[in-house]
Amino acid sequence: MPLHLVKLCVGIDAPDQLRALQHGRRLAVGDALVHTTRMIPRRADEIVPGGSLYWVMKGAVRCRQTILDLEPVTDPETGRSACRIHLDPTVVDTEAWPWRPFQGWRYLPPEKAPPDRRTGTGGGAGGADDVAAMPDDMQAALREMGFL
Repeated sequence: MPLHLVKLCVGIDAPDQLRALQHGRRLAVGDALVHTTRMIPRRADEIVPGGSLYWVMKGAVRCRQTILDLEPVTDPETGRSACRIHLDPTVVDTEAWPWRPFQGWRYLPPEKAPPDRRTGTGGGAGGADDVAAMPDDMQAALREMGFL
C-alpha cells in the first residue's frame, strides 16, 4: 500500500474552492498541475505510484489528490532545493477528519488516511446521499457520537 502526504491548504476553506483555484491556474499556466514545496520526501519511492496528497482545510482533512510524480528541482531565485508535486487534477472529497495545524507536510500511512466521502444512489432516509448532503460540522458531531 502506498504512503501518502498530508499538507495544509492555506487560505482555502472547501474542496470546491480548491477545484476552482486549480482550474484557473491550469488555464493560465497550462495543463500541468504542480504544487511546489521546499522539502523533498525521503520516502518518495513509497509515495509514487499510488500515493495521494491529503489537504487540510479549516482544521480537518477534507479532500485528496493522487500524486503522479515527485520532481526534485532547484529554485532559480534562491538556489535552494525544492520539490514539485505533480497532481492529478481530480479532487476527491474525503470524510472530514480533524487535523491539528503543522508546518510543511507530513507522511500519512494508508491505515490512518481518511476514507473517501460516501456518495452513491442512497435511496432515501439514512442512505449515502443523505450523509453526503449533511454539513461537515454535523457529520463531525455525529461521528464523535458514534452514529457515523
